Amino acid sequence: MALFFAFVGNQHAAASFDLEAESAILVDAGTGKILFQKNIDQILPTASMTKMMSEYLILEAINNGTISWEQEVPISDFVRSLSLYIDLSNVPLRQDATYTVKQLYESVAIYSANASTIALAELIAGSETEFVKMMNDKAAELGLEDYQFVNSTGLNNSDLLGNHPDGTGESDENMMSARATAKLAFSLIRDYPEVLETASIPTKTFEAGPDEQIEMRNWNWMLSGIEEQHNYEGVDGLKTGYTAAAGNAFTGTAERDGMRFISVVMRTASRDARFDETEKLFDYGFSSFTHMEMVGDGYIPEGQELLPVHGGKEKEVSIASAAPLSTVVLNGEEELYSPVLELDQNQLNEDGALEAPVEAGHQVGTLALQYDGEQEEEFLYADQREEVAVVTSAAVERAGWFTMSMRAIGGFFSGVWNGAADMVKGWF
Repeated sequence: MALFFAFVGNQHAAASFDLEAESAILVDAGTGKILFQKNIDQILPTASMTKMMSEYLILEAINNGTISWEQEVPISDFVRSLSLYIDLSNVPLRQDATYTVKQLYESVAIYSANASTIALAELIAGSETEFVKMMNDKAAELGLEDYQFVNSTGLNNSDLLGNHPDGTGESDENMMSARATAKLAFSLIRDYPEVLETASIPTKTFEAGPDEQIEMRNWNWMLSGIEEQHNYEGVDGLKTGYTAAAGNAFTGTAERDGMRFISVVMRTASRDARFDETEKLFDYGFSSFTHMEMVGDGYIPEGQELLPVHGGKEKEVSIASAAPLSTVVLNGEEELYSPVLELDQNQLNEDGALEAPVEAGHQVGTLALQYDGEQEEEFLYADQREEVAVVTSAAVERAGWFTMSMRAIGGFFSGVWNGAADMVKGWF
């Protein structure tokens, strides 16, 4: 057993504990801030964690109306045959029975049913081959790097009874890094939080046919009511995985005290180990970090509360943050953060002023957190950071011609007076 030291972007010292996984990551689900990492760019087989991408596309198809929950799903000959493959995670599917999208989706999210995944892929895209193209396209759209999708399930193609998608190899397998896997989970929870409603179901009965009921027991043993030794408060997802090449892997998520974390462990030694190692990550996260409101809404740094307005009835307008600014902070590092105002220069003229008229609530910039620790903070996406909008607190109407004329005259006489005063001063 080797002691692994994981370097975390916003810590003075590295967190250290025995983590028996080839690759691992812990992320704040709110901001994408990376709190712990180990070999996160190493590309490894993902096994059934792949199904998070399939779930994303299924939920996307539901939300855009391509399919509906109560729609019946046809069962192809291949799907029927694969569903009877008892060495794989499956529910048996019959061609003389009817199954809805919701039924099959639940068997995927709860029981990791492989044939159900392919049936839904065929429904959405016409074939698994076309669905795999959608998976790779969506991965690019979500900003994943270090990935390869060759099927919808995460199985090795050799398990697909000779029906692997066109253009893929007979023994190919889906691949991702822990960073890419965390990005996928982050995007799935952000865009379709309802995924956790199903992923958190410990057990459910699947109606395979008349008088044929299958008890689906969630493979995520950290959920309450499955394996007591692995039960972890706050866990409500997300996806396990196993193949001979991948070993035992798990993408987990847990929420407590206003914080949600996403974890990924890859190539652990056993089914139990993937949950043991995830528990270490969650214990570290919940014991070492606190979700803190750094400044409340309506805040602006001292001395920066006003912006000049050109051509308005008022010459200035007050600005303030539109919402509280919060982040997950390593305990003891609260004083290392400071709010910084960043004005949108595209909103200002060459003199640094807003042009009237100005609406109340008009965004003029952002309030961001600056971290002054020894190491730079790291996020899943390079452009991620904690920030809120800064907006105008009131409206400013455009001044009429008379007001503008009087200002011009006032400016002229002010200039004359100042010039005369300077001349008189020069006499003495």
